[in-house]
Amino acid sequence: MTATEQAVALAHTAARAASDKLAENIVAFDVSDQLAITDVFVICSAPNDRQVRSIVEEVEDRLREAGAKPVRREGHRQGRWVLLDYTEVVVHVMHTEEREFYALERLWRDCPALALPADVTSGRGR
Repeated sequence: MTATEQAVALAHTAARAASDKLAENIVAFDVSDQLAITDVFVICSAPNDRQVRSIVEEVEDRLREAGAKPVRREGHRQGRWVLLDYTEVVVHVMHTEEREFYALERLWRDCPALALPADVTSGRGR
């Protein structure tokens, strides 16, 4: 089983939104073979709580424009690790320290990485 076209499109939209707000280390994984509850994880990070919230707001705005509504949103108040659940796609926007500590990439390394559009860049090195 692989991620649906809709899930991939939403992941690309989320990654572009994060990129536009200078998110760092943007990656996406097709987790559809491992999890029955979602198809794609998008993971990105930022060096401070304020930027985490800014990325989250942009992702939410862009996915809303694409017709997607989150079924769950956790961690926004703290701004350290915000999880946005859109059923087919789960977006993790993490503070750099949390990302290093929890190492989600290591946990999901057996899942195939999803290719992101060329216009998605990570961080300030544009």
